[in-house]
Amino acid sequence: MRFGLRTPSSRKSIAARTKGRATRAVKKAVVPGYGRKGMGWAKNPEKAAKTAVHHRTTRSIFR
Repeated sequence: MRFGLRTPSSRKSIAARTKGRATRAVKKAVVPGYGRKGMGWAKNPEKAAKTAVHHRTTRSIFR
């Protein structure tokens, strides 16, 4: 697991705002429970725990 500052990527930032937005809209309309808060804990608790720790221990240069 990584600690410390994240290095921003302009390519990934643009991709997250374009193609990802459309994909999420379709999935939210089709898959029940998709995009709801806390669904990660129901689907894969181990991964959700690691992600929660990662979000609390890393900082971005923007935040």
